[in-house]
Amino acid sequence: MISFRLGVDDLADTRFAISPLGELMESLRVLRAPALHPLHGRWRRAVLAALVPTDLPLLSALVGPALALPDFLTPRPTVHAPTLDEELAVVRATPPDVVRRDLLAAHAPRPLPAALRWAGAPDDAPVLELLGRVVELLLRYWHTALLPYWPRIRLVLEADITHRAGQLATGGARSLFAGLHPNLGWRDGVLSVDKMIGRHAVDGAGRGLRLIPSVFAHKPAPPISAAAPPMLAYPGRGTATLWEPEPDPDPDASALAALLGAPRTTLLRLLAEPLPTVELARRLGVTPSAVSQHLRILAATGLVTRARDGRRVLYRRSALAERLVAGHPLFPARA
Repeated sequence: MISFRLGVDDLADTRFAISPLGELMESLRVLRAPALHPLHGRWRRAVLAALVPTDLPLLSALVGPALALPDFLTPRPTVHAPTLDEELAVVRATPPDVVRRDLLAAHAPRPLPAALRWAGAPDDAPVLELLGRVVELLLRYWHTALLPYWPRIRLVLEADITHRAGQLATGGARSLFAGLHPNLGWRDGVLSVDKMIGRHAVDGAGRGLRLIPSVFAHKPAPPISAAAPPMLAYPGRGTATLWEPEPDPDPDASALAALLGAPRTTLLRLLAEPLPTVELARRLGVTPSAVSQHLRILAATGLVTRARDGRRVLYRRSALAERLVAGHPLFPARA
């Protein structure tokens, strides 16, 4: 079990972040252990077919035999949503002794695989050369495996953060941690992560906690090192819908689409249940600002209603919109 002792200052500095590099590294676990990630089977097959075969040995070696990830390849975000280039710049600046230490820790107690043999060299030059190759490889992998899907993935992550922030605001840290994953426990200021290979305790010491949602994580994933500041990647909500194909257009919606336009018609059909802007954007694969523009018009014309739920605003179609969507006449025919 790994635990984090979080004081008042740590809880006050508990933040969510979206990490492209962290998501990239979590996705390598999917390539290594498909049985743990059945939801991503179609994505995995497509990626393996597109990758250059000679890249696979080194990519695979970046994940330890117990699926541990080297800490230097999952740096703690310092802003809410760093770019991949910003995170890779941090990786490039990693000292050789840290690269060596983290790769050995990820593969312990086994020796390093052949693709990482230079990491065990006593001299720094081979380690720095390997580090450069890893950074270039991860950038190529990103463009092949994640960049085409990143807009959809990011919307899922943003929707998860919106939901978790609501939990924190209305129920406090206990409610937040209880909802993240069954392996997490919160008691007397200690956040414990059960069913881990590591066995150590980390004192937050005012450094705060970073929570990183992931569509590829199958369980909470803290850093390997006990010296690392508190950080936790966890499985995000909504992953099950990530790879679902877009529904076929409803032929009965053509008249309504001619009246309102296709985007607003689709919004009304989704709003059979109360939903926030971020979740609507995720389902449609567009930005929240684009959804907000349509919602303002639909609200102004009486087709959607708004209600506040904590910090969130939930939208739902009105009774008038219900009749439009159902195809009923707006005004009953006179006798």
